[in-house]
Amino acid sequence: MNQADQQPAQPRKNPCASCPYREGVPSGVWEASEYEKLWRYDGETFEQDSVAVFMCHQHDGCVCSGWLGHRDPLDLLAVRLGLMDGRLDGSCAEYSTDVPLFGTGQEAAAHGVKDLQDPSLEAQKVIGKIIRKSA
Repeated sequence: MNQADQQPAQPRKNPCASCPYREGVPSGVWEASEYEKLWRYDGETFEQDSVAVFMCHQHDGCVCSGWLGHRDPLDLLAVRLGLMDGRLDGSCAEYSTDVPLFGTGQEAAAHGVKDLQDPSLEAQKVIGKIIRKSA
């Protein structure tokens, strides 16, 4: 199937329970490389060094709602480009959530890597859920 045949990606209603942008998610859930991606969307639109749409880690074809909700989605270069080329549904531009999120990718990444070497029992449970879902 080519891109023209695909439906534009939409956000979830709320950020998923393991979203790296979500404040209540324990530290150390994702690999370091996943946390490193987050700060690439910080800064003014023209300063962002990633034009890739940040998709949900649930691999369900949805755009990451934590990524969209952590700031005005139209401040994200990848959102603007995705809307222009039809990869993203217009609902992405208007997305907002009441779920507490880190204000920047840098804040989310700093929290996420803090316990990476020794994840808490709570983090291990979240990791287990992710592994079971992806199996």
